[in-house]
Amino acid sequence: MDFSLRDLRFFVTAAEAGSFTEAASQLFVSQAAVSRTIAGFERQVGDKLLRRTVRGCEVTGAGAQLLPEARRVLAEADRFSRFLAARQRTLRLGYAWAALGVHTTALQRQWPKQCPGLEMVLLRHNSPTSGLAEGMCDVAVMRREVNAELYDSVVVGLEQRMVVFAADDPQWARRRVLSMSELADRTVFIDSKMGATDPADWAQGERRPQFLESSDVDSWLDGIVAGRAVGTTAEATAHHHPRPTVAYRPLKDGPRIPVRLAWHRHEPPAGLGELISLATDLYH
Repeated sequence: MDFSLRDLRFFVTAAEAGSFTEAASQLFVSQAAVSRTIAGFERQVGDKLLRRTVRGCEVTGAGAQLLPEARRVLAEADRFSRFLAARQRTLRLGYAWAALGVHTTALQRQWPKQCPGLEMVLLRHNSPTSGLAEGMCDVAVMRREVNAELYDSVVVGLEQRMVVFAADDPQWARRRVLSMSELADRTVFIDSKMGATDPADWAQGERRPQFLESSDVDSWLDGIVAGRAVGTTAEATAHHHPRPTVAYRPLKDGPRIPVRLAWHRHEPPAGLGELISLATDLYH
């Protein structure tokens, strides 16, 4: 059956108005267009839906059955139309562990001036692509290499690498700066899917720490507080996830972490250029 939303809308409007003439007025078409459209719809349905009367029209038994379902379909179509319209006016920026750290507030405050008419929404999504692969965002903040076959990306800044440990850690509680070699004596949490720490960060030939796998930032922090291991992360994590029971300290020789904005290849979203420009300015 090849009916259209127009067929449903004409039928529902005439049924509720009780008149083809009034329906035509509400729909801004001619009465002939209403009659012709509803007649075609009735032929597809195989039943009479509206019966003409002296005062206008009334719903038949078959029409009464179809009316609530037609209203439901039209309501869903209207909801979908509103979703599409809102999507065109929104830039969704996804992140897994942290957005732009200390620059996040400035990004949100300056965005309306940078790109008026396009709202930016920050979305946290616990996946390797910060929600990009799942369709949850239009642009993703990432601190790992991206799949160049699927995504384009640009580095907007570099962040210092931090070491993270329990605030009452018996070895490091009073330390202000640490080195990569000191981590070799500890067990280090890593998130091999989303985190910015990799065993390759320790050069070949150097002693390496023991590693424990962590699945997300909350379990990572919980494990650190419990003293099961320490961690390393980008400085943005310290701004997004401060805890009084956790200490963030700079690693003086830790490799800096590139901050990337990534998006689907051949599908640059509206506002991408403005976002890249603003984020780059904030990091520099």
